[in-house]
Amino acid sequence: MSAATGRLAEDRSSRVSIAILAMGGQGGGVLADWIVSLAEGQGWAAQSTSVPGVAQRTGATIYYIETAPPRGDVQPVFALMPTPGDVDCVMAAELMEAGRSVLRGLVTPERTTLIASTHRSPAIVEKQAPGDGVADPHAVVAATDFAARRAIAFDMERMAKSHGSVISATMLGALAASDVLPFPREAFEATIRAGGTGVEASLAAFGAAFEQARAKPIEPVQRQPEKRYAAWPSATGEAELDRLGARIAEFPAAAQPMIATGAVRLVDYLDAAYVSEYLDRLTRFADADRAAGGEARGFAFTVAAAKYLAGAMAYDDLPRVADLKIRSARQTRVRREVGASDDAIVSTTEYFHPRVDELCASLPAKLGRWIEARPGLVAGLRKFVDHGRRISPNTISGYLMLAFVAQQGPKRRGSLRHAREIAHIEAWSAAALAAVRSHYDLGVATLGCRRLVKGYSDTHARGLSKFDRVMSALPLLEKRDDGAAWLERLTRAALMDEKGAALDGVLKTIATL
Repeated sequence: MSAATGRLAEDRSSRVSIAILAMGGQGGGVLADWIVSLAEGQGWAAQSTSVPGVAQRTGATIYYIETAPPRGDVQPVFALMPTPGDVDCVMAAELMEAGRSVLRGLVTPERTTLIASTHRSPAIVEKQAPGDGVADPHAVVAATDFAARRAIAFDMERMAKSHGSVISATMLGALAASDVLPFPREAFEATIRAGGTGVEASLAAFGAAFEQARAKPIEPVQRQPEKRYAAWPSATGEAELDRLGARIAEFPAAAQPMIATGAVRLVDYLDAAYVSEYLDRLTRFADADRAAGGEARGFAFTVAAAKYLAGAMAYDDLPRVADLKIRSARQTRVRREVGASDDAIVSTTEYFHPRVDELCASLPAKLGRWIEARPGLVAGLRKFVDHGRRISPNTISGYLMLAFVAQQGPKRRGSLRHAREIAHIEAWSAAALAAVRSHYDLGVATLGCRRLVKGYSDTHARGLSKFDRVMSALPLLEKRDDGAAWLERLTRAALMDEKGAALDGVLKTIATL
């Protein structure tokens, strides 16, 4: 080996390579700049390159940094892209990006320290699924634990927001704690100060992440957020509301949190009398549950009924959608999500695509049916109604338009849509009550079919069609011991794709049983 070759080999062994995987808006470029400035400030040579992803959420940008200590007159030769098996540290600003780095071979058990935020920002393929298309985070965690030499993983996004900063600051804190770079904490903090923007918030987020990475580097992940139940107040001062609270307390204790959550949703949706209707219907489910031995099963039938019945009664119609669009809480959430300052003006544009079907459904039942019975009139109305509209609730005209539609909500009891929804609820309830008498689990699964019906307009029509197709298999499953499992499989298949191809396959299989 020549002296020159020896010096190059020595340089390569002492360099540090870092790959950052970040989506648009996550400050990956800022983080890369901080690391380069930090290294150069410590007298090291450093180089940074980046390759953008295909789109905002179909591929993260990869920032690649190589840095090395000074070696006299020998200038280091840095690579432009990370090489599988030759990366010291991978920093993923989202959990699934950590999984992708493993698939790309960037993370290796002999060499790589993996720093990942465990929060999720669902990809397009996850969002487009009609049901729960979110990937299993536990599979990613298991893969990263096996693939990396060392892992630091916790919710860096949430920590950053709690300190009024961005995820790049918390990721830098985790990097400082990992000792991948042989620089003191003070050098990292000095780099943040040199940036001059949002210094105090960034330092606070950096410090919190540093301490977390040292004390508890691995934080358990959950596929779904922890369930939060709304509590019905014990005393409201309103006699009618207090009577409702007393009625909720008469149901099985296991079901009361879900019932209270449903009641809070429905009183917001319409009024206290509507909650009373909800409890009247639930009483039938609870009685059937007790008769079927539900106490030994934690009253799962009543809990499921409380959940899905509330969702069915709080159906999405035009007044509901308009009401949600103009609520101040929504405007507050939008401002928080875009990081707007108190003096900033934020304007939103809402897209609506109502059809004549929704127009007729929102009218009084007799009038709606009268219009639907006249195809010529319906065809004429479609020319004026069936097209998309963009409305801004931040303008006077847009707000007044949405407010007018929202004010029709209290009148929905007399609408054609309400009559149809109640008829559908009664038929679904009767099927579930009949099923639980012969097979407890089948009754619970029948209640779960209701999650196929959601939204309004085309979304509602597709969901209703899938619901009817799933329920058509119920007579074939009633006498089977595994009927509940098959019904649940049908429901999952219906949620897999928009057109229902998977559902067709399972229905054909059931027909051969």
